[in-house]
Amino acid sequence: MHSRTWRIGAAIWFSALLFLFCGVAQAQDVEGKWKLVTSKLPDGKMQMPPAILGAGTIYQGQRVVALVWHTPDGKPASFSLISNYKLSGDTWTESLLFSVLDDGSGKVPVYNLNTETKSVPVTREGKRIAFKHPFEPVSSVIEGDKWTATIEGGEVHYWERVH
Repeated sequence: MHSRTWRIGAAIWFSALLFLFCGVAQAQDVEGKWKLVTSKLPDGKMQMPPAILGAGTIYQGQRVVALVWHTPDGKPASFSLISNYKLSGDTWTESLLFSVLDDGSGKVPVYNLNTETKSVPVTREGKRIAFKHPFEPVSSVIEGDKWTATIEGGEVHYWERVH
């Protein structure tokens, strides 16, 4: 009887550890420092740094992204975001802390300071993770050290993990 109780207890502990490490492994699939390598505009033209610059960090539940580019008129524009996230199984949950968009038009930048939380489904195929961001018109595919972010309207940003 004592042996059976021990096995049940060990099985419960093993299951808990497996669950914990699977969650950590899922987060590690996306975690890291990322740099924007190139962007494909809707007209098919490619932009590379320094015409467009981007950096991002996804680490320990926090996501930070900063982009800067020039409008067709040559004016600087930028987008920045800070949020908390959780990747769990087939769900990406994100809590927006703030975002700001300066579209380069000369108008006042648009600040979003509404703290809200949204969840979206995640599709997994092997090491490939795909989801639509809950606060941006962007769909992301992360596979290994490559991150492709497709913006509604046809612009595509290609990111690489920094080692």
